[in-house]
Amino acid sequence: MSVVDATLRRVSASPPIPAPLRHRLAELRGPTTRPRPLDARALAALAANPGCRRRALLDGAGVDKAALAAALGSPSASGQSQFAFMRGNAFEARVTSDGGAELMRLLGVADATEFTVPDLTAAGPEGRAARTALALRDATAAGRWALLTHPLLALEVAGSPAYLEPDAIVVRPDGSWTVVEIKSFPMIDASADAAKVGAAARQAAVYVLALERVAALTEGSRVAHQVLLVCPKDFSNLPTASLVDVRKQLAVTRRQLARLTRVEEIAATLPAGATFDPGRSREELTATVESVGAAYAPECLAACELAFHCRGRARDEGAVTAVGRSLRGELGGLTTVDSVLAAARGTCGDPADPAVAALRRAATLRAEALEAAGCV
Repeated sequence: MSVVDATLRRVSASPPIPAPLRHRLAELRGPTTRPRPLDARALAALAANPGCRRRALLDGAGVDKAALAAALGSPSASGQSQFAFMRGNAFEARVTSDGGAELMRLLGVADATEFTVPDLTAAGPEGRAARTALALRDATAAGRWALLTHPLLALEVAGSPAYLEPDAIVVRPDGSWTVVEIKSFPMIDASADAAKVGAAARQAAVYVLALERVAALTEGSRVAHQVLLVCPKDFSNLPTASLVDVRKQLAVTRRQLARLTRVEEIAATLPAGATFDPGRSREELTATVESVGAAYAPECLAACELAFHCRGRARDEGAVTAVGRSLRGELGGLTTVDSVLAAARGTCGDPADPAVAALRRAATLRAEALEAAGCV
C-alpha cells in the first residue's frame, strides 16, 4: 500500500452509511435525484441556525433545496450574484498571485525562498484530500513556512465524507496551521462589516474543524483558532489582513454536526412514504416539508433556498420569528404576534412575566404619547 493510500484511509475515509439509512435518505431525495454534497457555506448556514430541524434533515439527506423550493412555488433567490462572484475571484487571484508571495507578505514573510508551495494535484476528491494531508505532514516535519492554496479537507457529516476547499492554509515553522479566508468585501480603517465578518468566521470555523481531524494524526502540529481574513483595503484592490478568533463559531459548528449525525432520528418522525422528491405534487411536498419543524428568521433569506417558503408560513401563522431572532428571544413564551398584542392590551399573559410587564408598560407610554399629541 502506498503512502498516499495509507493516508487516505486514515484521514479521508468515513464509516459507510448503514444500508437502511442509506435507503431511507434515497427515498427522501427521490429515486432519480443524486445527493447534493455539503460544502462549507451550507455547514456554516447550519451553524448559524442550529435549531432548524428542517434544514438539518434536508442537508443531511442531500436534498436539492433549490429544486424543492421551486416545486413548492417559492423559488429561491439566495446565492451569490455573478458580479460578486467575478469580483471575488479577481481579488483572490491577486492575493495568491506570484506564487503566493503577496499573501505571505501579509504574514511578514517577504522572501519567496522562505516558504514552499506544495503541489496538491491528485485524482478525485479522495486523492486530493490525501495529498493535502501529506503536504501538511511534510511541511510540519520540515519546520518551515508553507502555503497550501485550495487544499481539500474531508469532514464526516451525517455518516459520509464532505469535501471542503478553503482558500488557503499556512503552515508556520512552529507547526501551527492557519486557515486563510479571502473575501472581497472591504476592510475600511481596519474594520469590516460585522455581519459579513461573522459569516466568514462561521465558514472558516468549518475548515478549522476539518483541519483538526488531520492535525490529530500529524505529530507536532496544532490548528490555530484564529483565522486570517484577507480583504481589500479601504476602497482599493490592495489586500489587507486581520486575525479573527473563531472559537465560538467552532463550538456551535461542533454541536450542529453532532445533530446532523442523528439525521435518522429526524427522518424517523416523518410519516411513512414521505419524500422531498421535486417531482411530486405541491400538496404532497408541502405536507412533508411542514411535518419537520423549522426555525425561520430573516437571516435565512441570505443563506437558505427554502427561506421564502418558511417566511410565508411564519407570516401566515403570525410567528414572532418572522421579525427577528433577537425580538423572539426577548418575548419568552409569547410566540405569535396576536399573543404579543393581547399581552400588551392586558387581555392575556402573566403580569409577573418580565416580557408581559414590559409590553404593558410600552403600551401605556404609547397611549399617553398619542393622547398628549391629540391623536386620540
